[in-house]
Amino acid sequence: MEKFNTLDGIAAPMPLINIDTDMLIPKQFLKTIKRTGLGENLFFEMRYDQNGNEIKDFVLNREHYKNASIIVGGANFGCGSSREHAPWALKDFGIKCIISISFADIFFNNCFKNGILPIIVSEEIHQNLMKDAEVERTSYMKIDLKNQKIIRNNEDQVDFEVDEFKKYCLLNGLDDIGLTLQKSDKIRGFEKEYSNKFSWA
Repeated sequence: MEKFNTLDGIAAPMPLINIDTDMLIPKQFLKTIKRTGLGENLFFEMRYDQNGNEIKDFVLNREHYKNASIIVGGANFGCGSSREHAPWALKDFGIKCIISISFADIFFNNCFKNGILPIIVSEEIHQNLMKDAEVERTSYMKIDLKNQKIIRNNEDQVDFEVDEFKKYCLLNGLDDIGLTLQKSDKIRGFEKEYSNKFSWA
């Protein structure tokens, strides 16, 4: 998993509340277990019309926001079924950080496991960041995970909270497999000892 330290990018405004995982990646795209190639189907039913053409007024189809790496989203972001394809699609599109006032629990934890930083902020801060994102000139933000700060275009800094263990994993690029591999020497030692002790098994 890619390490996450600082992120400089464009924030796309998505004020809609209850953005669920089926909106993020519809069920017809869940057949693959690959984490790549899903970005083009992110928000599929909101991005494309029935003929497969881009809907021009959808935010991620607007020229400025096509390269967004941050989303300022509405409350209860990521609700619905617990499909891991949702963070896969976001990451493949290029989204590395989502800011909201609340997230669905399973989606929130899946984001960390897939290299995406979900940030919870107060309603007042959320309103300010949403206003920033809605204007192209002020939509550029910097996310400093190490120091836990969102740095707005006007240089105003916003502190945010993050679980220390999840922060450690993101900073070091460690998913569940990476964490397990850190203990590979102990695992090999256990397997050797077990094999010697129960050679008949």
